Parts: sequence; C-alpha cells; structure tokens
Amino acid sequence: MIKAVLLDIDGTLVDSNDAHAHAWQAAFADAGIVIDLQRIRRCIGMGGDKLMPAVASITEDSELGGRISKRKGEIFQSKWLPTLQPFRDADRLLMELKARGFTLVAATSAKRDELRSLLKVAHAEWLLDGAASSDDTEESKPDPDIIHAALREADTESGNAVMIGDTPYDIEAATAAGVRNVAFRCGGWSDEDLGGAIAVYDGPWQLLEQIQTSVFARAS
Repeated sequence: MIKAVLLDIDGTLVDSNDAHAHAWQAAFADAGIVIDLQRIRRCIGMGGDKLMPAVASITEDSELGGRISKRKGEIFQSKWLPTLQPFRDADRLLMELKARGFTLVAATSAKRDELRSLLKVAHAEWLLDGAASSDDTEESKPDPDIIHAALREADTESGNAVMIGDTPYDIEAATAAGVRNVAFRCGGWSDEDLGGAIAVYDGPWQLLEQIQTSVFARAS
C-alpha cells in the first residue's frame, strides 16, 4: 500500500548532525550563552523553534532567539556546509526508490535555504518530487506539521506513506501523523532511541543492500 516515501535529510542522507550542533553552540556563545555540546546534540532533529526553548529557555520569536537563529544559519552555511558529505549510497537509494515507483518528498526541520544546500550535498535535488521544511509549517518536529505538509506534497494519505529518518523526533512526528517509520543509525542515535520504527538500518547503504526484504520491496 506504500505510495510515498517521506525523507528526513540531516543525519539521514547527509552527515550533518554534528555540524548543526557545533553551529548552534557557536551561535549561543556569540550571544554570551554557554551550553554543553552534547545537550544540543541530543536535540538535533528538532527545528530551532523547539531546540532553543529545550536547551536555553529562549523562544525563537523573541529578539534574542531570532538573533541566535539567524547567527546559527550564518555559521552553518559559512563554516560547516562546505565540509559536509552525503552518507554512502544516499543518492543510489533514492534512485532505487524512485525506480520502484515511489513518490519521494523531503520532510525536514531544516529551513528552506538550508534544505536546498543539503539536497545538493546529497545529489538529491533532482530526485525528489516535493519538499516540506520548517518554513512551510507553524511547528517543527517532533510536532507532526511537517509530516502533514509532506503528505500534501505527495498527494497521499498517511497509511500510504513511510517516513525514513534518523532521530526520535522523526519517529514521534511521523507516528503522530499516522505514518510508519524506518530509521537509520547513522544520525548517531541508538536502537533504543529509535524505538517505534518498523525497521532500523545502519544507513542508506544497508537499506539499499536489503531493499528486497524491506517494506520498500515494491510500490503499490
């Protein structure tokens, strides 16, 4: 019954979770706020509207929050983006899913400008049929708004889609929207953290190797 695959990007197709954590830490530091890197790292996968209150009790729509969010984007784009690499076989996995007839839609907490850059890193911009980012919704993951937006982009119902992600926030958001989850360990989370996924793989390369025995064995 699967018609669409909803795809997280950071930590799923692109090895970028640590880079985001470092960029957030530097942005907070520029505002005079010292936060432990691991505390931030555990929140990567949320959008800034969720991360800032979680780690620093700062709202994104405040003057300080807006300044920190803007600075984080600048640091990420200038310092970290040029260093990023896709996970092995990320583009080949997408090509295989596309060849099997699935509609592919990004469902990410990244902002639209970041998403475009990340898709280039993943060599995936031409493979997707649509995208939903944090700019398209009121709330980012783990709220389900981005998943609902991605389903609209895919023009399908929740029961006909599967989400591929790498964080507990992907799983929580997709589950709340009634979408099944496949999870990757390459984002840095443990199998315990990824509880709720119907299957867990090391990364795109392992799912590609095992596609014939996966939920994606064939499209509907």
